[in-house]
Amino acid sequence: MPSEDKIRMTVLQGTLDMLVLRTLQTMGPQHAYGIATRIQQVSDDLLTLNQGTLYPALVRLEQHGHIEGTWKKTESNRDAKYYSITKAGENSVAAETERWRRMAGLVEKLLTEGA
Repeated sequence: MPSEDKIRMTVLQGTLDMLVLRTLQTMGPQHAYGIATRIQQVSDDLLTLNQGTLYPALVRLEQHGHIEGTWKKTESNRDAKYYSITKAGENSVAAETERWRRMAGLVEKLLTEGA
């Protein structure tokens, strides 16, 4: 599908935390720009996260103990906070993934069979 025909998508309420956790789970420690870039790549540029969306999620996840942040140097020698998933985050992403799979199955069933 040509890029001009792509429909930009918005992140559904409650999915951003799961997307961030899953990204950290698969990629290992990442800074905010790396997380946003990876989500954009995986979504084939349908999801673009701006700082106003991503940073509050990172703060929230850190406050809940789902991620930990440590300051390190980037590849370009800049200081950046790198986030990594914690055990609590691993448990959360597993539970949320299962919940979303059940919900997606329900929605698919309703769309296929009609309500």
